[in-house]
Amino acid sequence: MNRPSRITAGVDTRLDTHVAAALDERGSLRGVESFDTTPAGYRQLLRWLEGFGEIERVGIEGTGSYGAGLTRFLHRHDIIVIEVDRPNRQRRRRRGKSDPQDAITAARATQSGDSDGLAKTRDGNVEAMRVLRVARFSARKARTQALNQMRSLISTAPDEIRSELRSLNVYRLLERASSYRPGDRDDINSVTKFTLRTLARRAIGLGDEIKAIDKKLKTLVADTAPELVAVHGIGTDSASALPVAAGNDPERLRSEATFAHLCGVAPIDASSGRQERHRLNRGGDRQANFALWHIMLTRMVSDERTKTYMARRIEDGLTKQEAMRCVKRYIAREIYQHLPRQQLALDTP
Repeated sequence: MNRPSRITAGVDTRLDTHVAAALDERGSLRGVESFDTTPAGYRQLLRWLEGFGEIERVGIEGTGSYGAGLTRFLHRHDIIVIEVDRPNRQRRRRRGKSDPQDAITAARATQSGDSDGLAKTRDGNVEAMRVLRVARFSARKARTQALNQMRSLISTAPDEIRSELRSLNVYRLLERASSYRPGDRDDINSVTKFTLRTLARRAIGLGDEIKAIDKKLKTLVADTAPELVAVHGIGTDSASALPVAAGNDPERLRSEATFAHLCGVAPIDASSGRQERHRLNRGGDRQANFALWHIMLTRMVSDERTKTYMARRIEDGLTKQEAMRCVKRYIAREIYQHLPRQQLALDTP
C-alpha cells in the first residue's frame, strides 16, 4: 500500500489573494494556485493541499500582516505554521519577482529548515493587547504632536498670549487654552486663540483615549501576566509590550537567549582576528526593546541590586552605555521566566 505524500507548502500573502505552492517530500513541485483571502478561500486552500497528501507544515510570509487570517485558520486545524522571512533581495534581483515564485521559495525555505520559527497564534489575550497597543501608540504620538505644535505657536504668538501661557505646565496649559473664547473675528489674536483651543481640545481628547485604553490593558495584563506585573520596575505598558513580542505561545521561543534576540538585547559578535568584541544589536522588536530600557531606567534609580551591578561592571572597564546594555540583557533573562504560559493566555478572549 502506497503511503500518502508528505506535503510542505509555502504561501505568498497579499491583500486580496494568497498564492500557495505545494512540495512533496522529495522537493518536487506538485502545484501552484491562487486563493481569495476569505474564509471560503482558506477552506479551498486547505482542501487543495490535502488533495496532494498529508500536510506536514506550511510556511507563510507575513503571518503578522496579510497572512494573519490564514495563520489563525491553519492553527485551528492543527497545522504547523512557519514564519518565513522576506526572500533574499540579491536572489530576487537575479531571478525577478513573481507571486508564484515567492510561494515556491517560501515552501523550499520551510522544507529545508532555513525558516524554522513557529508563527504566533494571533489570538487570545496577548493578541487583544497588541490590538489595543496599536491605538495607544498612535494616540500618544498624535497627542505629543499636538502639544509640540502648541508650544511652537506660543513661542511666536502675540505678547499677550505668550506671556499668559509660556510658563504653564502641560496640564495647566491644556486647561487654559481649551477654555478660550476667541469669537468670530479674524485678527491674529483671535485666530491664534482659536488654533490653540483646537489643539488643546484635541490633546485632551487623545489623553482620554489613552486612559480608556490603559484601563483595558491593565485588566488584560492582570488576567494574563500577573507574575510579570509583580516584577520590580514593570508597569502596565511594559507588561503588555513584552508578552506581545513573545506572542500567545512563548513556548515557541526555545530559550531565554532566543527571547533576548527577539527583543534586540543580545549582543552581536563582531570579533575579527585577535580582536574580540560585541556590537550593539539594532534588530529585534523595538517596542519590547524600549520596554526593557524603561525597566532598566526605573531599576537604576530604585533597585539596589541594579546599582551594585552597574558599579561593578563599570569598575571592570565597561562604559556606562555598555553596562546598561548588560543590565537590559539580564532583565530579559529574568522576564523570560515570567512570561505567561498558562492556559488563560492561550484562550480566545
